[in-house]
Amino acid sequence: MSNVNYGLWYDFRNPEQWRQPFEDFYAERFEQLVQAEKMGFNSCWLTEHHFCDDGYTPSPLVLAAAIASKTETMRLGTNLMLLPLHDPVRVAEDAATLSLLSGGRFDLGVGIGYRQAEFEQFKRKISHRPSLIEEGIEILRRSWSGEPVNFSGKRFEVGDLKVMPTPETNPKIYLGGMAEPAIQRAARIADGFLSTGGLGIDVYNEALEQQGKSIQDGDIILGSWAIIAEDPEAEAAKVADHVLYQTNEYIKWGAFGPPDQATLFETGAQAIENGLYELWDADTAVTELNKLMKTYPNIRDIHFWAQFPGESVESGNKRLRYIAEHVLPRLG
Repeated sequence: MSNVNYGLWYDFRNPEQWRQPFEDFYAERFEQLVQAEKMGFNSCWLTEHHFCDDGYTPSPLVLAAAIASKTETMRLGTNLMLLPLHDPVRVAEDAATLSLLSGGRFDLGVGIGYRQAEFEQFKRKISHRPSLIEEGIEILRRSWSGEPVNFSGKRFEVGDLKVMPTPETNPKIYLGGMAEPAIQRAARIADGFLSTGGLGIDVYNEALEQQGKSIQDGDIILGSWAIIAEDPEAEAAKVADHVLYQTNEYIKWGAFGPPDQATLFETGAQAIENGLYELWDADTAVTELNKLMKTYPNIRDIHFWAQFPGESVESGNKRLRYIAEHVLPRLG
């Protein structure tokens, strides 16, 4: 295998039509992660949203701490947290503690967010997102330096205060986005770029070079939407309802453009054909993933949805075993 990490992506969505008791729901997925680490998956990425009927995780750092306690070598990260909604000093404290608890296995991926309801509840203006995230990242870095923060900006004021304890291994700060200004910002102020479905990688690498940096100065963390199975078309048909739910919920929120201008998909087949999903068997996955790594040598992690919203762990585990047995050993 190559030096790229291959991992799993979790949103911990538990939709009403397929709902399990949440205690059982979390316990099953934690056990899945323990087994996935043994299979050869070596990263886990958690994402964040709030006020969702399906329980989309609002507390990824809490979950990451629990996962750290159950795993040994698996890297942990967020893809992504909504930094403008948070007090960056509190995020710095929690992330530092998580780094210490996990033996330096944690990296912090953040983004600017896009759901109006979240910004309203947390008393943030959505128009302030650029300054909120830029100042937030600066405060994170100062907080982990061991020196007083001493920051004064448009949105935050932090005085002559040290954030303790400091991490022995500073988390890398990754920044996501799909619009060109967001990708340019990732090249300018972050340690790497969170790419959704491979989108924006060329723009990111060009931005690094425009800023006088090498592409090796910026990591690419790629959240893949590939459905990998022995018979990917049959697998897609099996998970179609879950894929349809996932895609339409993101569309309703405005993830891919203004929600009032978007059209929902009527079937899972339409969502798969027109969304970010790709259907790969093992041979195709090996070819495509090796091509990605050759084309973009600064890819550091590729991770896949462990299962889609409402899909059972047993169903997701079948794909994980297939990837572990027929794809991972052939990469690099």
